[in-house]
Amino acid sequence: MSDKIIPCPICKCEYTYAMDHLMVCPECAHEWNPSETEGDSEGASSGLVVKDAHGNLLQDGDSVSIIKDLPVKGFSKAIKVGTKVTNIRLVEGDHNIDCKVPGFGGMALKSEFVKKV
Repeated sequence: MSDKIIPCPICKCEYTYAMDHLMVCPECAHEWNPSETEGDSEGASSGLVVKDAHGNLLQDGDSVSIIKDLPVKGFSKAIKVGTKVTNIRLVEGDHNIDCKVPGFGGMALKSEFVKKV
């Protein structure tokens, strides 16, 4: 193992340290073997693949646009077509995008109702 700084693949913290044959992140407590992850790309290490309505690959931090009016429980109005949502976060599950929709606040969306901007 070399003495170069290896940032955490999860939270990108630069203050990682070696413990036996593993690297440890003090911020998120993630442990990994650097020899196994050197060839991996950022998206491949998480194993989560999310595509928008047109088949474009989505990543954390992307901006998307709503492609269909989406009614929201508890609100008298719907999220309109063309509403731009920035800085999305991908999660596991049926509603696989966490984001803040302008005028509605934090919510989870399905990737089939958005397109990458």
